[in-house]
Amino acid sequence: MALTLYVDTARWRAHHKHVQEQFPGLVPVCKGNGYGFGHERLAEEATRLGSDVLAVGTTYEAARIKDWFSGDLLVLTPYRRGEEPVPLPDRVIRSVSSIDGVYGLVGARVVIEVMSSMKRHGIGEQDLPQLHAAIENIRLEGFAIHLPLDRTDGSDAVEEVIGWMDRLRAARLPLHTMFVSHLKAEELIRLQQQFPQTRFRARIGTRLWLGDHEATEYRGAVLDVTRVAKGERFGYRQQKAASDGFLVVVAGGTSHGVGLEAPKALHGVMPRAKGVARAGLATVNRNLSPFVWGGKQRWFAEPPHMQVSILFVPADAPEPKVGEELVAHLRHTTTQFDRIVDR
Repeated sequence: MALTLYVDTARWRAHHKHVQEQFPGLVPVCKGNGYGFGHERLAEEATRLGSDVLAVGTTYEAARIKDWFSGDLLVLTPYRRGEEPVPLPDRVIRSVSSIDGVYGLVGARVVIEVMSSMKRHGIGEQDLPQLHAAIENIRLEGFAIHLPLDRTDGSDAVEEVIGWMDRLRAARLPLHTMFVSHLKAEELIRLQQQFPQTRFRARIGTRLWLGDHEATEYRGAVLDVTRVAKGERFGYRQQKAASDGFLVVVAGGTSHGVGLEAPKALHGVMPRAKGVARAGLATVNRNLSPFVWGGKQRWFAEPPHMQVSILFVPADAPEPKVGEELVAHLRHTTTQFDRIVDR
């Protein structure tokens, strides 16, 4: 019995086609855990879409994915001198974010990242005069800009890209291709209309693979159910049951990513209040699990184990049966399933 990712394959792929139609020249992104689907599966789906380029996170990911995808692989992590060399085929394109990085990749296929308002990495305007000489010994595939998701200052994403296009053009650098991230379809159209000689290619991961929430569902199988009375001790730490109910052992533990949560950026009073409430409950060992039974998310009886979780279901709820499955609200990018089922 397993933690299973169920995929409505026809609906999922229809969403892929819709995104592809919105973003001509789309570059699918496959990094991390493959957005919950795994690298091999996303490489297969990118091939199905007819993609000529697949973006990956690291050289190590490129080394694995090269056997599953026959097109070009764009490594998003910028090259740094002194990094561990990883044997890769010529169809791998490296990103660089510094002049030194460009000089370190003589003869290589390269995409040059410019510094956006994210301020994560990228060359600055002051570096542009040095680029002319630097790019003579590389095969320049284009420039790239990675934009922020939120713009709390009211700034315009398109204007930020236009600003960089103007700087690159003024520096007389080749502008045949610009890779972009986190733009809306209508914003991409605006850019393409303003710069018809440049091909804008959107690198998309989350919106492509996870944009239709109804196309996928995690479920954990019930492995055991034990009735407990109020005050009865249980589990590793021998805590007392707060009331009569059931201890439900369900597939899905820390090795699957259950109970592991990435920090979130909270905006507004209500989300912050909920965060404070969750933190307060955690101090008295009350942690809400991602598993749903009887229409409600159920509490962990104790912290999740490596491969299973133990939930507490009160006596007034229906008793789960061994072999039944509980829907689990899990974050795809931090979850590792036991099996994937297309239906």
